[in-house]
Amino acid sequence: MTEVLRNDPVRRLLGGRALAEMLKLAGGSPMFGMGGFQLLPFYDAVRELGLVHTLINDERCGCFAADAWSRVTGRVGVVDATLGPGATNLTTALVESLNAGVPLIAIVGDANRTHAWKNMTQEARQLEILAPCAKEVIRIEVGTRVPELVRRAFAVATSGRPGPVILDVPEDIAHGEFDYDAKDFWIDEETLSIPSRTSRPGRTATNKAAAYLREAKRPIIMVGGGIHLSQGYDALLRLAEQENIPVAHTMSGKGGIACTHNLNAGLFGRYDRIANDLIDASDCLLVVGCKLGEIATKRFALPLSGKPLIHLEVWPEEIGRTTPPTVALVGDAGEGLSDLADALTDGAESRSASRQAYCDEVVEKMAKWVESAEPRYGSEEQPINMGRVIRELMNTMPADGVLVADGGFAGHWTGLLYDTKQAGRTYVPDRGFASIGYGLPGAIGAQLACGKDRPVVALTGDGGFNMTLGELETARRLKLGLTMIVVNNAASGYVKALQHAMYGGRYQSSDLEEVNYANAANALGCEGIRVEDPGQLAEALRRGMENKNQPTVLDVVVTRDPAKMLPAVDSRTAPIKKGDRIA
Repeated sequence: MTEVLRNDPVRRLLGGRALAEMLKLAGGSPMFGMGGFQLLPFYDAVRELGLVHTLINDERCGCFAADAWSRVTGRVGVVDATLGPGATNLTTALVESLNAGVPLIAIVGDANRTHAWKNMTQEARQLEILAPCAKEVIRIEVGTRVPELVRRAFAVATSGRPGPVILDVPEDIAHGEFDYDAKDFWIDEETLSIPSRTSRPGRTATNKAAAYLREAKRPIIMVGGGIHLSQGYDALLRLAEQENIPVAHTMSGKGGIACTHNLNAGLFGRYDRIANDLIDASDCLLVVGCKLGEIATKRFALPLSGKPLIHLEVWPEEIGRTTPPTVALVGDAGEGLSDLADALTDGAESRSASRQAYCDEVVEKMAKWVESAEPRYGSEEQPINMGRVIRELMNTMPADGVLVADGGFAGHWTGLLYDTKQAGRTYVPDRGFASIGYGLPGAIGAQLACGKDRPVVALTGDGGFNMTLGELETARRLKLGLTMIVVNNAASGYVKALQHAMYGGRYQSSDLEEVNYANAANALGCEGIRVEDPGQLAEALRRGMENKNQPTVLDVVVTRDPAKMLPAVDSRTAPIKKGDRIA
């Protein structure tokens, strides 16, 4: 427990001041927001206390930035908004954080309770709107409870399956003066980052799961985003190497182990390299921190039944929701994997040796797949092939560099083709809600988390960039050396590709105007580079990563052919027979 800021037995403070002091005790995470009258005393206290607050141009973007900052640091992101439109603008981004398990606190101003529901300006039923978007809504009704309820917000945000918490602050609470007991100003440091207050699966269930793994000849580990929430990288690697078990991942789970590790089997689900076939042929599945939803299961067509399935998940309600488990392990991913490794210590060397031919097969198949993808990776075509973009990005990005992938096809291309070089959260896709528009604000949050020394690159489509172009001003104001790759195909590429697959050349509302985004970036005081030749990609990326004090926008002109806009056939648009290779 931290010490109080002052030792006075009673402190008379504005509610907004008390709120700011609690955030300072919590470590002073950078905040993103757009102010309003309701929270003015809070902003003034933020200034006096030297906390970091960034004005953003759209509340949704502020929430996305806080989300990415949290993913990279593991700490609680903070966003604020005024009442009414400020609060409601948060909804899309909050759902992203809720579904992805990202700990956030969203401080929202609310109407003065003396005059509430008397047609107050911008008043709305905002808590009813926000409640489904958050793990919990906390409304401060008593001024002296500010310290207690801030502690509660952090505890809820980081415990169990993390998520966003709404902290609703009425105007009269923020502007009112209250007598606080000095002893109330403390914070529980265990609740400031994830994983917080972890639990572990029961011993009986663990031993049962270990028995199935002990007997398996071709087991496979299927990792979702929960591996990042637990930061269970060491435990996953230990179990995989000890038992010689390949590891496949979802887009959110990429980075559970390095993609370059010889046990990595790549992406599984809607798009895959070799993993879906391995899952089909497996005799035991260990699912870790994955909800087994639509994309992960290829719209529930992936063959998961008829073999032992062990599901390790911190959120018990998700176990059995889509696929019946043979063994349910309820608890933190890292703790559960560590316990499994301990339970399997006896005989591990013999089992590992017996599975070596199986693992060699995985390495061979992965190498063949990479070879088959070479025409895209090494393509010289113009407009530029997306595979070439990702090849050059992988060649340029250092191991600790962070790639932020926007929703839509930016996530699908990088999920399938991009390889991380180390375990950890160096790949940040917005897969919780998969909305477009995450790329630029996500890059802002990630760059603030990384500092100047680690490069941050974001990949976004022109449609997603159009939504958030104004945040280039924010990035410039903060002097952030992030690099934005705008995939310029003059289209809502994901939609146009789906229309191509389903309607064979009939397109509707999927084309955009040709725009030179390099010129737009230059007009906003950033560095803009137009890339039309694949041979220019490497130098453009190098320039972007070396520019440490200014955002760089790479306007990359990619294929206009809708048949090439997705990395593979989308399983929703074509009948897929067993054995089909669509990647």
